[in-house]
Parts: sequence; C-alpha cells; structure tokens
Amino acid sequence: MSKMIHQSNRAPKPVGPYSVGVSYRDLLFISGQIALNPATNEMVTGSLEAETRQVLGNLKNMLEDFGSSLENVLKVTVFLTDMKRFGDFNAIYAEYFKNNPPARSVIQVGALPKGANVEVEAIAIRKGA
Repeated sequence: MSKMIHQSNRAPKPVGPYSVGVSYRDLLFISGQIALNPATNEMVTGSLEAETRQVLGNLKNMLEDFGSSLENVLKVTVFLTDMKRFGDFNAIYAEYFKNNPPARSVIQVGALPKGANVEVEAIAIRKGA
C-alpha cells in the first residue's frame, strides 16, 4: 500500500510545494493550516479568535473530506506567534475538541506564513481505511 494524496474544495490551496493531506493505511496527516478562506485563498484577519475559527473550521472540513473527523484526531501541533494569547486560542479550541481531546503541543514561533498568528497541523485516523 502506498501513500495517498488528498485535496479538498473546502480547504485553502497550498501556499507552497506540499500536499494539504496525505494518508498511509489508516493514518491521515494534515499539513499546517493558517487562516486562509478556501473560497478566496486570502487571509482572514482582524483577531486571533477569527483566525483560530477559520483554521479549525478548515481542519474540520478537510478531515471530513478525507475520511475522518475531529473525534478521530490523535495529535495536534499548534504554532502561535504570541504565547500570551494561549488562553484566547485555547477557549476556541475547546469548542471544537469537546470530548476526549487529542494529544497536543503548542509552540511559540517568531513568524508564520502570510503574517498568520496561528497555524495548526493534525494527525488522525481515517474511518474505514
């Protein structure tokens, strides 16, 4: 069995030479997502909260399109440009991962693509793979 590349019309287009989703057997790897609106591929700006909702909404859509769901996420890695905003991010994150949340790392970084304040990547189990 070889790896499978996934694309979604409900996900932003990649901003570089990478795949937004790759699966192997029952594992699904979602590339780091910033707050791009899939319809325009433009950044959602205004607040960390707006960016976080866009990022997690995109992640949810991709997981569903690629044969998974938020409930099947095993591990999430979060990149924030300002750790002082961790509480703001965490409050919205908790709305998306209500029960049995995945393992998670949160890392402060100096900068993210397109001036984003938050980026999220995930590893999940594919249903029926």
